[in-house]
Amino acid sequence: MNIFQLISRRAFQRTATFALAMLFALSGANPLFARDKECLVYLGTYTGAKSKGIYVSRLNLTSGALTPPALAAEISSPSFLAIHPNHRFLYAVNEVSSFGGKPSGAVSAFAIDAATGKLTFLNQQSSVGAGPCHLVVDGAGKNVLVANYSGGSIASLPLDADGRLGEASAFIQHKGSSVNPQRQEGPHAHGIYLDTADRLAFVPDLGLDKLMIYKFDSAKGTLTANEPAFAPLKPGAGPRHFALHPSGHFAYVINEIHCTVTAFENHAGAFKELQTISTLPEGQTVLPSFSTAELEVHPSGKFLYGSNRGHDTIAVFSIDSKTGKLTTVQHQSTLGKIPRGFGIDPTGAFLIAGNQDSHNVVAFRIDAKTGRLAPTGTNVEVAAPVCVKFVMLK
Repeated sequence: MNIFQLISRRAFQRTATFALAMLFALSGANPLFARDKECLVYLGTYTGAKSKGIYVSRLNLTSGALTPPALAAEISSPSFLAIHPNHRFLYAVNEVSSFGGKPSGAVSAFAIDAATGKLTFLNQQSSVGAGPCHLVVDGAGKNVLVANYSGGSIASLPLDADGRLGEASAFIQHKGSSVNPQRQEGPHAHGIYLDTADRLAFVPDLGLDKLMIYKFDSAKGTLTANEPAFAPLKPGAGPRHFALHPSGHFAYVINEIHCTVTAFENHAGAFKELQTISTLPEGQTVLPSFSTAELEVHPSGKFLYGSNRGHDTIAVFSIDSKTGKLTTVQHQSTLGKIPRGFGIDPTGAFLIAGNQDSHNVVAFRIDAKTGRLAPTGTNVEVAAPVCVKFVMLK
């Protein structure tokens, strides 16, 4: 099978998955996961006196109950995690400023024990930039792409068949600044994402007020400039995270400094801005203590969720299937302080929020018709949670 046949097959499979999810969304059921009763929930943290690394819990997909988190692997500041498509491996950034005697962070590889949830350390490589904050595994399972916040750069690291990381095969240094001298004195790559065909990489850079766009070659692990090279955000907005709609037609960027979400129409990597909407309630001023963080589209493609730090809420939006535009539905308290990260389980039934400063993780049930969140009553303790990722159990 050649690479074009492989891409076409993967694109068809993902389109079919999305179509089935949409078909069953109204009933609140998803046949793809009907037999699954629980899943593993991995929690990335900032390490310190109480946190030692990556923690794991089990989510009951009927009740929304979480088991008390247990230490899965001891490692330094694994603030963001990514799961390999085969669910056998997990990757974590190590959000540090120095690695191997150089101004760089690291990326760590682990093997997943599905029976216990424990992680076995495989190896570690330089992220080729300081303060790595986000990473993603490509759909082919051949590369890990990483964004370095402090370094203002991105890199691609190849993967061996056994899950181990190789040295970076691509590196790009961003340059420039924007209007906020305290936050935007230089580039700050804050995330890295791929389209469903693994052909384009999207990088929201908080320091540049740009969504950078790159061509990606999974077979070679290379990144090159796209045309257009970026989509602009409003000066001072501070783009942080990105979410591509399952249809591929729309995309969303959450802006950390302005506390907004910008909706785009996607034309094969050329973005047309549709709308910018506040993540805060109507009339609420953006206070100095406020900032946004995580952003996710519901698996059904019907809803968008974004977290507000300081205001300590999840903003819920409905998505117009024809236009891609957003309508505010709800602002749900996260029942904690500084919701830096959250995740939606693959069935679309629950949202799990990690409150960094109150050291707790809270489960919310998602209404399949409205997208609204309701607390399940599950509230577990884990120190400085940052990222939430899921592994389905069969």
